[in-house]
Amino acid sequence: MKDAELDNLEAFIPLLAKGAMQKAYLDTLASGDSVLEVINDTIYEVFADGTKCKIKDVAPSLHVEIDSKVLLK
Repeated sequence: MKDAELDNLEAFIPLLAKGAMQKAYLDTLASGDSVLEVINDTIYEVFADGTKCKIKDVAPSLHVEIDSKVLLK
């Protein structure tokens, strides 16, 4: 396989990963289980009927640029 072909296929990985995450989310809800989701810096338990139960507040997400370094304490 040529490098250009491999690069083209690798470009689809984020799209495939997003689709897999959405499928897992929906499959979990369809099975009758709940999922945890972070919405506006708060963790919620989400149920199939659309109801949400607040679990706890969390620190704001940290946006990191590609190829940058972040010191974690």
